[in-house]
Amino acid sequence: MNKRIFLLLPLLAFIAVGVFFYSALFSDPRELESALVGKPVPEFQLPDLLNPQQQTDVDSFGEGPYLLNVWATWCPTCRAEHEFLNTLAAQGVKIVGLNYKDEPAKARRWLAQLGDPYVLNVLDYEGTFAIDLGVYGAPETFIVDRQGIIQYRHVGDVNARVWQEKLADLYRQAGE
Repeated sequence: MNKRIFLLLPLLAFIAVGVFFYSALFSDPRELESALVGKPVPEFQLPDLLNPQQQTDVDSFGEGPYLLNVWATWCPTCRAEHEFLNTLAAQGVKIVGLNYKDEPAKARRWLAQLGDPYVLNVLDYEGTFAIDLGVYGAPETFIVDRQGIIQYRHVGDVNARVWQEKLADLYRQAGE
């Protein structure tokens, strides 16, 4: 009897690995689970990108709803989404920026050249706040409701299609 079980173990291990790879193959990498959905934005104390002498914290973001957008100048996808973020800001969508592991001077030049859609921009040079948020890379965008609770996490660029198909309704609901 023990020999049969011993012979079945490699087969069971093979099946388990196969199921894992099969599920990974057909999952959408932009649909990463976030342990923070349904929880408040984590506490932090970091400088303002445009005024580094001024410290910011979660209370600096003000009342929601808002988009918390993780971005960097070294990120080509961030550049691709930036024009649309300017469009959203012009339409009254509140966007808070989290400048992630970036050179502050480059980030300030970027905003001066491409426009600044952010009501506030937090400088996360070390990436500590991003780690607390569970950020894998840039860009990532979180929808935060009126109570400061994260309602949704989007990995990848925010563009017109993503906004219309996914984020616009969630943003509106976060304001209710």
